[in-house]
Amino acid sequence: MDYKKTLNLPSTKFAMKANLPQREPEQLKQWDEKKIYDKLREQAKDRPLFILHDGPPYANGHLHMGHAINKILKDIIVRSRQMAGFNAPYVPGWDCHGLPIEHNVDKQLGSKKKQMTPVQVRQACRKYAAKFVDIQRDEFKRFGVAGQWETPYLTMNSAYEARIAKECGEFALAGDMFLGKKPIYWCCSCQTALAEAEIEYHDHTSPSIHVKFALKDDLSDLIPDIGDTPVSMVIWTTTPWTIPANLGVCIHPRFEYAAVKTRDHGVLIMAKALVENVMQTFGMDDYQVVAKLNPLDLENKKCLHPIYDTDSLIILGDHVTLDAGTGCVHTAPGHGADDHVVGKKYGLDCYSPVEDNGVFSSDVPLFAGEFIFKANTHINEVLEEKGALLKNRQLSHSYPHCWRCKNPVIYRATPQWFISMDKLGLRQKTLEQINHVQWIPSWGKERIYAMIENRPDWCLSRQRSWGVPIPVFHCSECKEVYVTRESVDKIHALFSEHSSDIWFEKEAAELMPDHAVCAKCGSKHFTKDHNILDVWFDSGVSHAAVLTEFPGLRRPADMYLEGSDQHRGWFHSSLLTAVGRTGKAPYKTVLTHGFVVDEKGHKMSKSVGNVVAPESVIKQYGADVLRLWAASADYRGDVSISNNIIKQLSDAYRRIRNTCRFMLGNFSDFDVTKDARPVADMGELDRFILHRLYQVTKKAVNAYDTYEFHTIYHALHNFCVVDLSAFYLDIIKDRLYTSPPASPERRDA
Repeated sequence: MDYKKTLNLPSTKFAMKANLPQREPEQLKQWDEKKIYDKLREQAKDRPLFILHDGPPYANGHLHMGHAINKILKDIIVRSRQMAGFNAPYVPGWDCHGLPIEHNVDKQLGSKKKQMTPVQVRQACRKYAAKFVDIQRDEFKRFGVAGQWETPYLTMNSAYEARIAKECGEFALAGDMFLGKKPIYWCCSCQTALAEAEIEYHDHTSPSIHVKFALKDDLSDLIPDIGDTPVSMVIWTTTPWTIPANLGVCIHPRFEYAAVKTRDHGVLIMAKALVENVMQTFGMDDYQVVAKLNPLDLENKKCLHPIYDTDSLIILGDHVTLDAGTGCVHTAPGHGADDHVVGKKYGLDCYSPVEDNGVFSSDVPLFAGEFIFKANTHINEVLEEKGALLKNRQLSHSYPHCWRCKNPVIYRATPQWFISMDKLGLRQKTLEQINHVQWIPSWGKERIYAMIENRPDWCLSRQRSWGVPIPVFHCSECKEVYVTRESVDKIHALFSEHSSDIWFEKEAAELMPDHAVCAKCGSKHFTKDHNILDVWFDSGVSHAAVLTEFPGLRRPADMYLEGSDQHRGWFHSSLLTAVGRTGKAPYKTVLTHGFVVDEKGHKMSKSVGNVVAPESVIKQYGADVLRLWAASADYRGDVSISNNIIKQLSDAYRRIRNTCRFMLGNFSDFDVTKDARPVADMGELDRFILHRLYQVTKKAVNAYDTYEFHTIYHALHNFCVVDLSAFYLDIIKDRLYTSPPASPERRDA
C-alpha cells in the first residue's frame, strides 16, 4: 500500500528557492507593464494625502549604500502609509546643477572648452546630468522602489529653473536679498564662493606662529618704569598668509591683560590668564608680569604692522577666547567672518588682496603673484628678518575643505549676493517654525536650531556656469541693481519656455521689461548679473517648484527624510526658503538616518577595501535582502553593513520565506469562505498562536506609525522562527498530514 497517498502533503506553486537575482527583474517588468503605480493612484484618489517629499540626489555617478538605505526607507514609509489608508504618491527628483557636474564635463571637454560658448558648455552639462539621471533611475528601480519614475522632477527642467528664478526674485523684491562685500568661504581651485553646506572638515597641517605687533603709542602711563623698553601685542595665527591683510589686533573687552617683561623681546602684552602657557610655548622662564592692563585703556591704540609701514589698530571684540593663543587676535577684516564684523564697527576696510585663483594681487609688496599657501614660508621668513616672529611651529588641526575638489578653502571678501538672516527677521521666524515640526530623532530639533541661531547670512552667488543665473540687472552707468515685479515675471516666463540657457544667449535688453529705466540715474542701459545661484537654493525651493506645481501634491509635505548631514543641507535650505517666502515650514515631520559604515563602525572607503556596493548585494542575493537589511537596522544611528551582515540577513530571509512556504503548502485545499472555523471553537494551542499573531500584528502596525521598522523585523523574524517553526508548526504537523482533510482539528491548524 502506498501510504504516501494517505497523507495531506503540502502543495504550492511557491518556489522552493527564491532565486531573487533572476526573478526580481521579471517582477519589476510586470509592475511597469501593468502600470501598478498609476493604478494605486487611481484607487487611492479619494483618500487623505500623505506626502513624503523626495530630497534630490545629485545626478553624478552610480549609487552607493547611502542612496540605498535612503530610498528603501522612503519606499517602506510610502508603502506602509498607502496600506494604512492614505493616498501616498512618491515623486522622485534629481539635483542637476552645480560644480561636480561642471568639473567632470570640463575634464571630458579638455581643450575643446576654450572654443565653446557658455551655452554649449551648459548643454554638455545638461547632457551629462541627464545621462546619470537615467542610470540612477534604473538603479533605484532595481531596489524595488515604486514611484513616478517616468516624470520625476529635475532641477534643470525649464519649469523648475523658472521657479528657482522666481523664488530668488521674490527674495530680492521683499528686501531680504542684498549685494555686499564680506568674507565668505572661497575655493581657489574651483574659483568660486562656497556655502556652509559645501564645506567638509579634514585634518590639515598649518603653520602655527606667534607674532609681535610693536606699539606705536606711548603706554608709560599704563606700564610703570617702562622707559625705552619696546612694547608689543602678541598674536597667534595658523594663517600667516593673512598677515599682509592685517588691519588690527582684537582683544576682549572683559579679559584682564598683562604686560610681561622679557629678557630679549621687551614687554609683551597678552591675556593674563594665558601668560604661563604662552611663555612656556616660547621656552621663556625668565619673565616678569610688570603690569595688569584694562582692555578699555588699550582700545584705539596703534601698533605697527610687523611687515609694512602701516598702522594696526587695537580694537575690542567678544569673539576673542582664552581657549588657545594669546587673547590678542590678529584681525584681517577681508579674511575672517568675526574680523569683518568687528572691523566694520571700527571703520576698518574690508581689505582682501587675494585674486580668484589664490595668488596675492599685484599691489601686495614683497608677495605679489605668490600663491597664498606657498607664501606662508616667505612671510614667516620676512617676519623673522624683521624680528617679529616669536615662534614658528606646525599644527595638525581640523580645517575646512571644498566638498568637490577636497582642497583647503579660505575666507575671502568678494562682492556676493546674500540673503539676510536678520534684516526682515528671517532668523527669528525660522527658529519659531522649528518648534512646529516633529523631529525624528528628537535631537534633530536642537541641532538645526543651533545651526539657524548661529549661522551667517546666506551667500547665494557662485562664480560658475552650470546653474540658474541670479535674475537681476545692473545699471551700466551707476551700477544700481535693477529688479522689479515686471522683470521677475518676465524672466520666469522666458525660463519656462526656453530654460535658463536664454540668459546666456540674449543681451540684457532682450531679457528686461520694455522701457526699463534705472530708478537712480535714469539710464536705459543695463548689464546682466554674472553669478549663478547656490545649488542648495535650487533644491531648497523644491517645496515651491514641486509640491505646489505637480498634480496630486501639496505643501507642506508630511515628511522630509534624509541623512543626518542634511540638517545643514536640504532640511536647512528648504526651511529658510519656505519661511522666507511663506512664513511656514515646508514639512510637518523631518526624519533622519545615520551614515552607512562597515561592521566595525568605520567609514567605507575604496582605499581601505571595506566598501559594499548595492549592485554586488543585488547580484548575489537580490534586492529583497538589501531591503531587509535597511528594514532591520535602527537607522537613527549609523548603520553597519558588511558581507557577513548581508549573509546573516540572507539566512534570516530564507527562514522567513521557508516558514511562509510551509504554510502556503498546507493552505492548498483551504477556502477561507467555506473552511474557516470560529476562534472560540478552536483548541487552546490554535487560539494561542492566533493571539501571538495578533500581538505581532499590533506591534508591527504601531511600529509603522512610529517609523521603527527594525522592531517589525525582529518581531516578525522571532515569530516565524520561534513561535511558528520551532513550536507551533512542529507540533501540528501530525494534524496537518494525517487528520481527515476537512476535519475540525486540521481546519483549526
